[in-house]
Amino acid sequence: MSPEPKRYEELESAINEVVASYDGDEAIDNLESAALPNSRSVIEAMGHLQSVLYMGFFSTRRLNRDNLRHGVAEHLYAAHEILVAQIERATHYDHWIGRTPVAPDAGSGESVVLALFRAIPQIRRMLNLDVMAAYEGDPAARSIEDVIFSYPSIEALTAYRIAHELCRLGVPMLPRIISEDAHSRTGIDIHPSAQIGKSFFIDHGTGVVIGQTAVIGDRVKLYQGVTLGALSVPERGESTDQRHPTLEDDVTIYSGATILGGDTVIGEGSVVGGNVWLVRSVPPGSKVFGRGRDPIREDENGA
Repeated sequence: MSPEPKRYEELESAINEVVASYDGDEAIDNLESAALPNSRSVIEAMGHLQSVLYMGFFSTRRLNRDNLRHGVAEHLYAAHEILVAQIERATHYDHWIGRTPVAPDAGSGESVVLALFRAIPQIRRMLNLDVMAAYEGDPAARSIEDVIFSYPSIEALTAYRIAHELCRLGVPMLPRIISEDAHSRTGIDIHPSAQIGKSFFIDHGTGVVIGQTAVIGDRVKLYQGVTLGALSVPERGESTDQRHPTLEDDVTIYSGATILGGDTVIGEGSVVGGNVWLVRSVPPGSKVFGRGRDPIREDENGA
């Protein structure tokens, strides 16, 4: 036998072995891929939504109040077509696999997408506050344009605020696709189920982790490398109570700090220094440095 047929014979044998590996009962053997949402389509839809959220920054042509509606409609029609299909795939698959007992209603994707679109004005107001918090909170920010085009925290928060709304509307899978795409590009990992208030700013951003049940108040500022995590990981199916910390209003957390636990509350106006490890609550107005063993209240140190 010549070398060429022998080569393809071995290739065919290898292909047969790969195909046979799907005959087991491994979790990744699922062949119902046509029923799953398509992540590339979801990210494409997110691109259209980002353009709508910041029309004047991402438009490829001149805009004014007269042609604004046309530009918005162009993106929302495209996003609508994609998201209706992808949401229906996700919800029907979740029911088919047994994760949700009730089958989704006919047209459920349509109603969810319309609810998301109606939430966009409020999402834009929240993002405007985030942008202003970044601009006012970072002396290196030369303009609003710099912040929107260049700050990874704004990209991550834009994805978060859309993904969080989809979570609130009960959509499976798509919120994580959106948030993890932003995570891969910014280094900021925000779970879409976390609750984040107004005027949130993450300075620099790389390595920040905000867990699923974290609660963050208004005017909170984090620096790079901050983790808002859980003290332990529950067995699947166990309680979904809060596992991640709460940061009350006007809290600042410096780089490298780790704050863990659902019972941990960082009181209003507190400052947590760099590389602090905290697994217990501190009262409002605290200043926590070192290892976090001895919180110092402002009225105790004369500040």
